[in-house]
Amino acid sequence: MIKHLRIQNFKGWKDTGEMKMAPLTIFFGANSSGKSSIGQLLMMLKQTVESPDRKIVLYPGSKNTPVAMGSFQEFVFGREVSSALEFSYTWDLEKPIQAPKAKSNRYVQSNQLSFQASIKVPPMQNTPVLDFFKYSFTKNSDNSATRYSIMMKRASEKMQYKLFTDNIGIVKNKGRSWPLKSPIRFYGFPDEVVAYHQNAEFVKDYNLANEKLFKSIHYLGPLRTKAERLYSWAGIEPENVGYAGEFTIPAILAASERKINFGLRKRYKSFYSIIATELQKMGLIDSFNLSQVSELRQEYEVKIISKGSQLEVNLPDIGFGVSQVLPVIVQLFYVPKNSIIIMEQPEIHLHPSAQAALADVMIDALKSREGGSDRNIQLIIETHSEHFLRRIQRRIAEGDSISNNEVSAFFADANTTPASLQELQVNDSGYILNWPENFFGDEMEDIAAQSKAALLRRMDERI
Repeated sequence: MIKHLRIQNFKGWKDTGEMKMAPLTIFFGANSSGKSSIGQLLMMLKQTVESPDRKIVLYPGSKNTPVAMGSFQEFVFGREVSSALEFSYTWDLEKPIQAPKAKSNRYVQSNQLSFQASIKVPPMQNTPVLDFFKYSFTKNSDNSATRYSIMMKRASEKMQYKLFTDNIGIVKNKGRSWPLKSPIRFYGFPDEVVAYHQNAEFVKDYNLANEKLFKSIHYLGPLRTKAERLYSWAGIEPENVGYAGEFTIPAILAASERKINFGLRKRYKSFYSIIATELQKMGLIDSFNLSQVSELRQEYEVKIISKGSQLEVNLPDIGFGVSQVLPVIVQLFYVPKNSIIIMEQPEIHLHPSAQAALADVMIDALKSREGGSDRNIQLIIETHSEHFLRRIQRRIAEGDSISNNEVSAFFADANTTPASLQELQVNDSGYILNWPENFFGDEMEDIAAQSKAALLRRMDERI
């Protein structure tokens, strides 16, 4: 799980400041306020990690990737190519990571790792280069804290790099010390670091930890594919539901053997049952049926009975909201343990009560367990829904399903120059102590204006 994130000089953000992330992290704001850019930066880094080109510093994407950021000049803040794009993040590790302790033959280890990088376009060049990257972690003992770090920094215009450490001790091999080659993408120590030192094998674990972090990210965009009458499935297990939900039905079919529950000693339910139950809890359907058309054909159809109806209809024949929220629900429960899910406007095309109920579905996903242990997922949600937030506030106040410590909420304000990001202070009663002005518009202004207009109209009718 990502614990902290900071972005500088990216799109509309001069500096987001350090964002404290939680299992449920929510971003609010008006259109074009910059809230989507935060997820876009993470997705661009994921695309880079998964790119086959180890030499590329950043892969901005193409028409076939979830984000396509264009050139460095197009996504750097203010289009100032002389500015450096910088980002840093801290995340929890599935397994502890270690490093050799300076002036000692012992190793120190940590369950958390921080990473920072700076990327810029040098003068008289067009291609961005990595200026530096740094891994670090902190160990607390008694009344003190020690920071351990290892950094790779560009030492010359010829793309030669040097290694710097703080409280980490690495020993050079005997013989001539050749300059280090360029890093792997934006984060990776090249093989020469290990070859030139006696005890630098641990840096491979750092590379791998960063790769695992971004491979654990699963993205679902705001526009999902339209429902179809027939779905083909050849038995392949998709990684997720796809960037537009195109693999939603194959994901349900592939997860037929999985069992999930919502807490210790709670009854396990089939994956299929979980999806149907969550749709019912949202008040969208009475029944959900996914079945094979014929044993001779690898085609499937979804039949639904909508709320208040007795007629079973095909998925495309029901309200558009069901087909748009189905990928959201499936993604929440389908992705593997220790996943990070980024979603843009999951509430799109839903009426207010369903938007509120979607918050409960997400809480269920956060509390879900599989194979006897927590699924340990993190949700990063960009939304416009006041009803979604109100339900979260209510559940925090009730204190049964989620606490304020499990929620981080941010408001992106584009009315300031540059844009600013305000962390909302939610107390254990669900109150937002620093509610931004016009957070969801000025509701009282609309009520007052309506009353005034009605009064003037009645006065005109009497004349």
